[in-house]
Amino acid sequence: MLYSMTGFGRAEATVNHRQIVVELKALNGKQFDVNTKLPPILRSWELDIRSLLASKLMRGTIDLNITVKQDGAPKPMVINTDLAVFYYNGMKQIAEKTGLAEDNVLSTLMRMPEVVAADQDVMPEEEWEQVRTVVIAAADDLMTHRAHEGEALLRDITARIATIEALHEKVLPFEAERIERVRNRINQWLEDMVSKEKIDSNRLEQEMIYYLERMDFSEEKMRLRQHCTYFHSIISENDMAIGRKLNFVLQEIGREINTLGSKANHADIQQIVINMKDELEKAKEQVLNIL
Repeated sequence: MLYSMTGFGRAEATVNHRQIVVELKALNGKQFDVNTKLPPILRSWELDIRSLLASKLMRGTIDLNITVKQDGAPKPMVINTDLAVFYYNGMKQIAEKTGLAEDNVLSTLMRMPEVVAADQDVMPEEEWEQVRTVVIAAADDLMTHRAHEGEALLRDITARIATIEALHEKVLPFEAERIERVRNRINQWLEDMVSKEKIDSNRLEQEMIYYLERMDFSEEKMRLRQHCTYFHSIISENDMAIGRKLNFVLQEIGREINTLGSKANHADIQQIVINMKDELEKAKEQVLNIL
C-alpha cells in the first residue's frame, strides 16, 4: 500500500473539564519537520509530542495545532486574589485621604497588572497521558487520509510504469531493421567514396562489428525490464515509507531510457523513447507525493 505525504487529521476529547482539540496537516517534505502551535499548559510536553508524531508520521512537513478550552474559554484564566487584595487596600487608603468615592473598584482591580492572567500551569502527567491518546487519534486519522490518497497515486504510477514496459516491447520489431539499415548505409558510403574492388572485406567486417557493438542496446533493454520489475515489487512491499526507494529506482529507469535513446539511431525507436521519457517524468512527479 502506498501512502501520500499530504493529508489532514483531527481528534478531540474532554480531559478534566478541558476540551482538547488536535488538528494536523501534512505537506510534502524530504525529512520530518513539525511546526507546533501549543497552548502554554502543554509547552513542557512539546518534545514528547514531537517524538510521538515522528514515530507515527515518519516524513513530511507537519503543522500541529492543539487547542485547550476550559468552560468555553480558549485560554483558562486565573485570578491572583492576594494581589487584588493588596491593590484594594492601597486604593482604599487613597480614597480615605482624598475623600473620593470607592465606585467601580472591582472593575478597576480586574484591570490591574497580573490580577487576571492566563493559566500558565503545567499539565499534570495523568492528564497528559489522556491528551497523548488524542494526539495519537489525530495522527491515525491523518494516516487514514494519506492511505486514501495513496490509492489514487498507486493506480496512476502503476499505469505509468506499465506503459513504459509496453513501449519497451515495441522496440523489438525495429531492431533487426535498424542493424541492416546501418550496415547498408555504411556499405553504400564506402562504395561512393572508393571503388568496390578496393574495399578490404575482412577489415570492413571487423569495423562493422565494432560499430554495431557500440550501437547494441540489448543490455540497456534488459536492465530497463529488470528495473520496472523491481519497481512493482517495491510497491507490493508492506513498508509504509517507500517514496525515496521508488525515486531511486525511477532514476535508474531514466538512465537506461536515455542510453537507449542515444544508441537508437532510428527515428521510430527515438519516438518510442520520447514517449517513455514523458511517462517517466509524470511518474517522478507522483513519486514526490509518496511517503
